[in-house]
Order: sequence, then C-alpha cells, then structure tokens
Amino acid sequence: MDFSTQTPKRKEDNLLPMINVVFLLLIFFLISAKMTPPEPFPVTPPTAQAEAEAEGAFTLYLAADGRIGFHDTEGDAALEMLETALTDYCDQTDCDTAKPRLTLRGDTALPAEKLAAILPRISALGFAQIELVAQSGGTP
Repeated sequence: MDFSTQTPKRKEDNLLPMINVVFLLLIFFLISAKMTPPEPFPVTPPTAQAEAEAEGAFTLYLAADGRIGFHDTEGDAALEMLETALTDYCDQTDCDTAKPRLTLRGDTALPAEKLAAILPRISALGFAQIELVAQSGGTP
C-alpha cells in the first residue's frame, strides 16, 4: 500500500515569476524615462537651399571678429553708409509698399553673441526683412 499523497500544485506559484518580470520591466522603463527628458517644444532646425540665392542691393558683411562691412567701408562708417543708401532707396521707391530687404553675409566663425548684438542696430535703420546667408552643406 502506497500511502504517499501527492501535494496538489498550486497555480498561484506559476504567476509569481511572471509578475516579478513585469514589475522589473516597469521599473526599468520608469528609470530610463527619467534619464532622457522630453523636449519642451518641437524644434525644426534651419536648412540651406542651394537654389535660393540671397543677393540684394543691401548686403552687409560680418567678419569673424565682429567687424561690419558695407561696400568698401568698415565699422560704424559702414552702418552710416548703409543708412544713407537706404534713405536714397526710399527716396526713389515707396518703402511702405516695397519693403527693403537686407542680406547678412556672416563668417562661419562669427559668435552668435556678436550677431545678436548687431541685429538691433540694423533693425533700427528700418529694414523690414533681414536674411542671413548660409551655404549649402550637403546632407546633414
């Protein structure tokens, strides 16, 4: 006579490892989400188009050290000459309907702080649109 009794298998024992794995995955995703916070708002970086030529009557040049040039003058005299050229342009045409456009050709090594410092001085002259020229860099 065999009096040994088999203990019945409990079904709850098989679920415990699966629950542990699910909680470990949950903890993993929570930790990894904290390491890479989302961007505060969507940003689309600028692109340069080789077909679009940005040439105009008003082209201002900015050197890497912050020097300003217009035609063959440099420094504050260049801004005065630019203002004179704009006044002459507005005398010949109606600046209210045909807004003048300024093209900025800045050096690649020009710091953004120097560019930001010159923009208020340029906009005070009365240009409606200021375009910054970029060269096509190929595939980013």
